[in-house]
Amino acid sequence: MTTRIERLVTAGQFTLDGGTWDVENNVWIVGDEREVIVIDAAHDAEAIAAAVDDRVLKAIICTHAHNDHIDAAPALADLTGAKIWLHPDDLPLWKMTHPDRAPDNHLADGMVIETAGADLTVLHTPGHAPGAVCLYDPGLGAVFTGDTLFKGGPGATGRSYSYFPTIIDSVRDRLLTLPPETKVLTGHGDPTTIGAEAPHLAEWIARGH
Repeated sequence: MTTRIERLVTAGQFTLDGGTWDVENNVWIVGDEREVIVIDAAHDAEAIAAAVDDRVLKAIICTHAHNDHIDAAPALADLTGAKIWLHPDDLPLWKMTHPDRAPDNHLADGMVIETAGADLTVLHTPGHAPGAVCLYDPGLGAVFTGDTLFKGGPGATGRSYSYFPTIIDSVRDRLLTLPPETKVLTGHGDPTTIGAEAPHLAEWIARGH
């Protein structure tokens, strides 16, 4: 069976620091005809469950705990029986959205999540959020970056729990060192590649946000 990557786009709202914004999120489904994992259960648990269909959902991986990336995670877990995984440094953010439901398991830098021929290595990439992670699979030639790296630069760092120098360190040291042909599959918007983004590091630093 062939391991494949599917993208589902869901719509909802991002809320932090007293502001609310309408957003569209990428929900990534990785696996084959039998089993999958979901990366970032955003906004619509029933739509995500429908996309998973009759496959076994092995895990719900949270790249970070901003509400727009985790708001549907408990409901999806209840629908499917899957466990929710989050880096513990993001528990303060998680509790803002789900004060009465903790994640089931903790992500750690270097751990490998295996499913259906995929081997996703967890890269702790703080900056956009303290517990932000990316998931890299050299076999798939892809890294799932959440809101750490986008087409055009690193994720936003202008709100609570974020810090620009830290995200620059994460992007430079953990992501731009990956092979240039690696697909960057982001939390919002269109994919890019490491090779397309790497030449712009100095511009991002000069921009300073």
